[in-house]
Amino acid sequence: MKDINIVYVNYLMKEDILKAVSSVLTDILGCPYDVQITVVDNSENKDDIKEDLEKLYPEVKYIDAGGNIGFGKGNNKGFKSTESRYYFALNRDTIIPDNSNTIERIIKFMDNNPKIGCIGPKLINMDQTLQDTCYRFDFKSIIVKPFKQINFDKKYNWVKKYTNRLLMKDFDHNTTRPVDWVLGAAMVVRKEVVDEIGWFDDRYFMYLEDCDWCRTMWDNGWPVYYVHDIVIQHRYARASAEIPGVLKALLKNKLARIHLISWFKYILKWRGKFKYYKSI
Repeated sequence: MKDINIVYVNYLMKEDILKAVSSVLTDILGCPYDVQITVVDNSENKDDIKEDLEKLYPEVKYIDAGGNIGFGKGNNKGFKSTESRYYFALNRDTIIPDNSNTIERIIKFMDNNPKIGCIGPKLINMDQTLQDTCYRFDFKSIIVKPFKQINFDKKYNWVKKYTNRLLMKDFDHNTTRPVDWVLGAAMVVRKEVVDEIGWFDDRYFMYLEDCDWCRTMWDNGWPVYYVHDIVIQHRYARASAEIPGVLKALLKNKLARIHLISWFKYILKWRGKFKYYKSI
């Protein structure tokens, strides 16, 4: 059994994946733990990523998903391919900072806190500014979340009010603490958690599968934590928010439509069960 299985899902983003993998391999030089890196290819190798991985990084496991099966299902396929003590979903547009020993520190944190089910590190933009990566299970904020995706929080104060609450704008992000849920761009989950509750709910093609998974963890007694002093760079391209306006976004932006569908699925699944845990 590996100590950690780091999974990337690729969809025609070979250059991003290669950079991300390179940063992890540099980070784990001298690491005392057994690390698996896995790339699940949702693009059917249309960008020749398999050949480049075999040539540059033969230690990386490549899995052809057979088509674009989505974010959650893609990660699940990668997780299941290598049994590990910890499973790390990591976005293709992330970079592990130099000389940070990030993977080693993640494993040590989880080993030292065996009752914590999942952690999300601090994510920062490439200019070192903070990203919003931990959230509340706030019913009103979840309701307005689709409006945030099309930038209505920049136009209407009522959307901004609940968006700020959703994004936990009111707490010090330089503290490690339990939170309701963490962004799926970088989340580490303990094996005992998946043994008990399972993987990402693959009914979500993309978006809100991280929220859903964290809610299930809390419901089964597994706390979710934001860890402020483990830091990863993330470019974070919000493709679902590129086109302004509700109708234009839904008509022209496929990812905006996917986001809305996931939102409906989440609302239906958890209707009548909205509550807070540790992020009041």
